[in-house]
Amino acid sequence: MTSPQQTAGRTDGSDPSDGLRAALAAAPVIAILRSTSATRFAEVTDTLLASGVRAAEFTLTTPGVLDALREYAADAPPGLALGAGTVTTPAQAQAAVEAGATYLITPTTSTEVIAEAVRLGVPVLPGAYTPTEILTAWRAGATMVKLFPAATGGPEYLRAVRAPLPDVPLVPTGGIGAADAPAYLAAGATALGIGSPLVGDACEGGSLAALTERAAAFLDGIRR
Repeated sequence: MTSPQQTAGRTDGSDPSDGLRAALAAAPVIAILRSTSATRFAEVTDTLLASGVRAAEFTLTTPGVLDALREYAADAPPGLALGAGTVTTPAQAQAAVEAGATYLITPTTSTEVIAEAVRLGVPVLPGAYTPTEILTAWRAGATMVKLFPAATGGPEYLRAVRAPLPDVPLVPTGGIGAADAPAYLAAGATALGIGSPLVGDACEGGSLAALTERAAAFLDGIRR
């Protein structure tokens, strides 16, 4: 289901979320890249893409992330959905889109950021937890809603929330490991936001081979 705001400013009626939806249909995982430096984000994203993960989030709390985003987006591989995360202000939203982000993710239900994303014509996944927050985000124009922090309630909370709000696509994020992932999808998650359980120490110079193994474990588990 698409909320009316999501096609705002599009005279052809097209949905700006098509690229993200296609990436998540292929592999329902958004890899969250957060580190003390963004210098290895390109290598990590390339490794994830080669492993089958087609959506990556460059978090704005990482020093140098806008430069890394701009450089990577200039020659981004086909089939990759490249987004910016931890977007907390309209100014950050604009800067991230100008740097090449094709979607935005927030940690909170910020209607100002949602409105800016709609104005910019990019998908937005605002963070929410309670039913009130989820519905507020959806009605404001969210493309999907990031259920955060997901591990607090687990798959059963996701299932409970979806009962009265079945039309809102939810992306649980926070504390989801490979063993937990299938249960969240079975409970109705559209996709999963995965940070350190997937990325590990790869952004800090850790083994890319190990990253490939973790990605394979995640994808194998959710495809069974």
